[in-house]
Amino acid sequence: MPKQRLDAATCLILQCILGRKRTDYWDTLISGFILTCYESGAKTYVFRFQDEYGRQCQRTIGAYGDITFAQAQKIAKKYRAEVVMGGNPAARKAEKKAVPTYAELADQHMAFVRTYQKVPANTEAVLRVHIRPRWDKKRLDEITPPEVAKWLGELREKGLAPATVEKIRITFNRSFELALKWQTPGVKFNPVRGIPRPRFNNARDRFLTSEEATRLLKACETSLNPQLKNIVGLLLLTGARKRELLDAKWENISFERRAWFIPTSKTGKARHVPLSKPALDLIAKLPRYDKCPYLLPNPRTKKPYTCIKHPWDTARDAAGLPGLHLHDLRHSAASFMINAGIDLFAVGKVLGHADHQSTMRYSHLANDTLMQAVEAGAAKMNVNWAGTAPADVQDSDD
Repeated sequence: MPKQRLDAATCLILQCILGRKRTDYWDTLISGFILTCYESGAKTYVFRFQDEYGRQCQRTIGAYGDITFAQAQKIAKKYRAEVVMGGNPAARKAEKKAVPTYAELADQHMAFVRTYQKVPANTEAVLRVHIRPRWDKKRLDEITPPEVAKWLGELREKGLAPATVEKIRITFNRSFELALKWQTPGVKFNPVRGIPRPRFNNARDRFLTSEEATRLLKACETSLNPQLKNIVGLLLLTGARKRELLDAKWENISFERRAWFIPTSKTGKARHVPLSKPALDLIAKLPRYDKCPYLLPNPRTKKPYTCIKHPWDTARDAAGLPGLHLHDLRHSAASFMINAGIDLFAVGKVLGHADHQSTMRYSHLANDTLMQAVEAGAAKMNVNWAGTAPADVQDSDD
């Protein structure tokens, strides 16, 4: 362990001692400052010290030739001061290396999602298509709020729908909330949390009329999908969500109680859907398949449909209803009930809303019904409270 007062001139001429693979030259001025010379001729500045547990640690300062002696000496002084104050220069480097990339966090996010989400493929698609291509190679402590805000703005400028950008933001935000919960190295805060969300109205107000529903029925009857008429009909008659109906089983239909039991729903709660006589009549005529538990299976596979987009689009266009979404049938079911005089609370219960706020989107329809009620009441009363229209008031001086 040769000791040597290190300076620029000395470091230039020092070499590895003959017969050794490596020689460490310890500076006599700065404790722990070393020039390591290798048999190959390479040299490296390092700093060696003992941590708080008495273990010997080393922090590489830089290769000789890549930095000057003065730069190496300055760094060594800084490390020495840190050790004297009870710090650990190597620990900071180790901590930095321990910070994972977003790719690792995204994998952990998806593994967690699969433990509780009914359809984890939705989250997986958002991560794979939108988030991971941009952030996978970044270490978590490198991702900053300004960067995230700029990226979300660019997504909007590219023409992505506001609802899509919001879904991306929510998923990215969820990744960092999980990282904080798991105490992931390098994650001291959530860089997505404080970014303001632009306001937008994603609610659709498309409701079928009775005449449009009739046209849709006729179009569905000519569909190549033998179950489309039944699916569309029951969506309108029950107000159920598409996935709830496609996964429905015979064992959950009670003709006696006139009810359909849904074990799990979007809200995570089981619920009963009352079945009207037309709904029961339609269900009674559904074809049944041997050893198939599903109410509306694909006749070929005897399994629930995963997608009915193509037959739906064909029937919708044939009915002259471009732009009508399958989910609009749920809104239309609510519309028909409310316009029949059913109150919002009851409609919300039928639809399985978790809170009244979801049902309030139909309040304007309820107002139309209430308006018809007061008009009918006034007509029945048949009393002209306002009297005849007053004649023009003339100037009293005339």
